[in-house]
Amino acid sequence: MEINVKNIAFDLDFHPSNQLVAAGLITGNLYVYRYAEDSEPQRVLKVRAHSESCRAVRFINEGRVILTGSPDCSILATDIETGSPVARLENSHEKAVNRLVNLTETTIASGGDEGHIKVWDTRQQTCCNSFKVHEEYITDMTFEPDSMKLLGTSGDGTLSVCNLRSSKVQTQSEFSEDEPLSIVIMKNGRKVICGTESGTMLLYSWGFFKDCSDRFTGLSPNPVNALLKLDEERVITGTENGLINLVGILPNRIIQPIAEHSEYPVERLAFSHDRKYLGSISHDSILKMWDIDSLLQDTGKKAEGKSAAADSDDDEDDDMDMDMDKDDILPKSSKGTKRKNNGAGLDTTSDFFADL
Repeated sequence: MEINVKNIAFDLDFHPSNQLVAAGLITGNLYVYRYAEDSEPQRVLKVRAHSESCRAVRFINEGRVILTGSPDCSILATDIETGSPVARLENSHEKAVNRLVNLTETTIASGGDEGHIKVWDTRQQTCCNSFKVHEEYITDMTFEPDSMKLLGTSGDGTLSVCNLRSSKVQTQSEFSEDEPLSIVIMKNGRKVICGTESGTMLLYSWGFFKDCSDRFTGLSPNPVNALLKLDEERVITGTENGLINLVGILPNRIIQPIAEHSEYPVERLAFSHDRKYLGSISHDSILKMWDIDSLLQDTGKKAEGKSAAADSDDDEDDDMDMDMDKDDILPKSSKGTKRKNNGAGLDTTSDFFADL
């Protein structure tokens, strides 16, 4: 299934319960489409959300509200039924808003091009925490709810771990020449995978974030712009050369191409609420929705795929007893060398800006 959004899209998100998908465009527009298995997708909402591009899009409040972030430094909340603005946080960051992620029922986090990660109380409509941890733009974020740790990656070549319980930066990795672009948590919280600008995937063991414990080089030299966990041992990647791959990280390192966007960079990946579809966007102005079952069946019919090289010690998940709070007693490392800024899932939250 394909949707021509008629402009470059930077982000997409699926409604948490209905057959709706949203896309944020380079024009600043927000588009929402209704899709069905046996019919053409229909656009049900068009909003001029921002004066500049719309970089981040997420449904919240059980799908009643959608958030967008932009280089105009604002975060907009839009009513999904009427298209009317619920609230707008002007100057939410010093520079462009690049990422949004849900934390708890009443908090969200945003990442900006100035390198700051902010936590917002959606009831009070105020910033309740700000982590000035990075020197360059935030490329991606992910949240581990059990430990209340917010992980962020940045164009400064580092990975950070922010402890929301203590409101402190728990640790920051050493500088890496491989600029991290995307991040996902695997192996039931025991491994963290970062996709990088060089195409190398950096593997970290939870609690040992100072330096990666392994490298997975099978996708080099294509930058890994997007990561989406399929299960605890396999991840779906979106790369600069337009390919979408199914990659076995642990224990089997196998790469299987499953879809593509011609030769245009894949920007983002997302699952529909029922995991029936894999959504992808690219610079080809097409939002594609792939049937997951068909993709996985096709991979089963193909050859095993090529084995990927690893240029470090083989990092099995049983190689050490990992202390989930080990980094609490480690000093925060110095920040990595500043690098050039070359450009760049909310679940449901409740009562977002409900006081308005």
